[in-house]
Amino acid sequence: MTFALHGLAVSSGIAIGRAHLVSHATLEVAQYVLRDRDVPGEVTRLKAAFDAVRKEFATLRGEAGTPGAPSELVAFVDIHAMILADPMLEEAAGAAIQERRCNAEWALAQQMDLLVAQFDEFEDVYLRERKHDIVQVVERVLKALLGKPRKLSKRKGDEELIIVAHDLSPADTIQFKSLKIGGFVTDLGGATSHTAIVARSLAIPAVVGLHHARPLVRDDDLLIIDGRRGVLIVNPDERILEEYRLRKSGQELERSKLKRLKTARSATLDDVEIQLMANIELPQDIEQVREVDAGGVGLFRTEFLFMNRDELPGEDEQFEAYRAVAKALPGKPVTVRTLDVGADKTARAIRGAERIEANPALGLRAIRYCLTEPQIFLAQLRAILRASHYGHIRMLIPMLAHASEIDQTLTLIEQAKMQLRDDRLKFDEGIEIGGMIEIPAAALALGPFIKRLDFLSIGTNDLTQYTLAIDRTDEAVAHLYDPLHPAVLRLVHLTIQTSAKAGVPVAVCGEMAGDPDMTRLLIGMGLREFSMHPSQILTVKQQVLKCDAAELNTRVGRLLRLDEPERLREHLARLDD
Repeated sequence: MTFALHGLAVSSGIAIGRAHLVSHATLEVAQYVLRDRDVPGEVTRLKAAFDAVRKEFATLRGEAGTPGAPSELVAFVDIHAMILADPMLEEAAGAAIQERRCNAEWALAQQMDLLVAQFDEFEDVYLRERKHDIVQVVERVLKALLGKPRKLSKRKGDEELIIVAHDLSPADTIQFKSLKIGGFVTDLGGATSHTAIVARSLAIPAVVGLHHARPLVRDDDLLIIDGRRGVLIVNPDERILEEYRLRKSGQELERSKLKRLKTARSATLDDVEIQLMANIELPQDIEQVREVDAGGVGLFRTEFLFMNRDELPGEDEQFEAYRAVAKALPGKPVTVRTLDVGADKTARAIRGAERIEANPALGLRAIRYCLTEPQIFLAQLRAILRASHYGHIRMLIPMLAHASEIDQTLTLIEQAKMQLRDDRLKFDEGIEIGGMIEIPAAALALGPFIKRLDFLSIGTNDLTQYTLAIDRTDEAVAHLYDPLHPAVLRLVHLTIQTSAKAGVPVAVCGEMAGDPDMTRLLIGMGLREFSMHPSQILTVKQQVLKCDAAELNTRVGRLLRLDEPERLREHLARLDD
C-alpha cells in the first residue's frame, strides 16, 4: 500500500531506494532478576559492551579525520566519546546490577532515564538538548549488549539504502561516505540538529521529524525521499516512481551542468563583478574551496580549533592552521574571524565555559568574551598576524555593538603587533581589520564602524535572531525565524547602502548568502560579495549569471517599501520573471 509521511526538509535532493531500519534499542529492553552467582558475570558483560563501543568510537574518529569527511564529524564523535567515559553511566549501571541483581540492559536504561531527567531541569536550551546525545550513546551500548551492532553493510547491486530510524547519531552518519546511502529519515530531529548538519555537508537527501516513520516502515520497503518538500513516500506505485525517477535524473543533470561553471567569470549580464567566497571551519575544508574555485575564504570560523579539547590551542598551533589556509590560496583573500564562542558554541577548554547564563545568546560571547580574556585573545591575534606574512589574510571581529569595543580591539591588535616587532617576527603591517554586523544596534549606528574599520561582513543568522527576538535553537519559536521579515531586510539594505556610500567593502556571510532564492534580492540591494558553504557556490553563481544588477536595483527598491511579509514574498518570487 502506498502512503506518504510529511516531516521537516533539512537536506534537499531526491533519493529512491530500499528501507534499512535502524532499531531503537531503548524501546527493546526487558528486565529480569539475576541469581547471586550471575551478578559478577553481568558486570563483566556490561564492561565488555562499553569497551566495544570505545573501540567503535576510536575507529569512527579515524574515519572522520579522513579527506572528504565533514569537519563537524570529529566534534560529534568526541562529544559522544566523552559521554561514554562519564562514570555516571558505566559505574552507576554496574552498581545498580550489584545492588538490585538486575540485568545490564535494564540497569543502563534506568541510569539513562535518570540522567535525561536531570538534563530536562536545565534552564539553558542548549544544555537541555544534550540529553539526545546521552540517549544516542546509551543506545549504542545497548546494541552491543543485545548483539545488534549498528554497523551497516553494503547492499548488493546498484540499489541505494534509505536509512530509517527513530533517531540517528552523527557518529552513525560517518559510515554514509563509504556505503551506497541514498538518504535518511528519522522520527526525531530539527533543522539545526547535528544529523541535519551532517546530511547537508554530505549532500545526502534527508527528512526529519516524521514522528511515525520507524514503526510504519518495514525493512526493504521501497522508499522515495523528497528532501526539498520534506516528504517520504512508502511503496510508491509505478506512476509515482517514474515521476520521481525523472525528477532525480533532472537534478543529476543540473548538478553535472553546474560543474561547468567552475571557471566561469562571476559577473551579471550588465558586467557587474560579484565575488563568491567560501565559509570554512578547519584547514582541511580548503579542498572543497578549490573544487569550486571560490574567490577566497570570506569566513574562517576559528572557534572550531578550540572545541572538543581539554587544552586551548597554543599560538603556534593556531599560526600553522591559519598559514596553511593562506598558502593554499595564493593571491586570494582569507578572512579569519576571531574567536566566537558562547551561546550554542561551547569549548570545554575555555575557563567559564560551563557557566550557566539565563540568556546565553545575549551574554558573554564572541568579542565580549575575548576582551575579558586578553591573554587568550592576544595569542590568537599574534597567530593571525604571523600568518598574514604568507598570504592575503584579513581579520574579522564578531558581534561588535559599541565603538568602545572597536577601540579596545584595535588597541590589542596594536599591542600584538608591537610584541611581534620586538620578537622580530614578520607580519603584514597593513592587514585589513573588519567587523561583523549581526546586532541591530550596529546596523543602525554604522558611523564608528565605517570610520575605524576597513571592511564589514553581515552575519544574517544572528542579525535575524536579534532583530526578531527569537532563539533559533528553540523549537517552540523557531518557526518565527524569518530572514525575509521586512525589518531584517531593511537593516541588511541599510548596511549595504551606507557602506557603499562610504567606500567600505561589505559582504554577507550568513545563510542568506548561500540561498539561491535570495541572490537576486541581495544583488538588487547592492551587495557585491557573498560568502557561503563551498557546496552552494556554483548554484549561486548560476543565479548571478542570469541577473541584471541595474534592473534589480530598481525593482528591489520598490520591494523593500512593503510592510507585509506575504506581499514581500510574492514580489520576491517575481524577481525571476
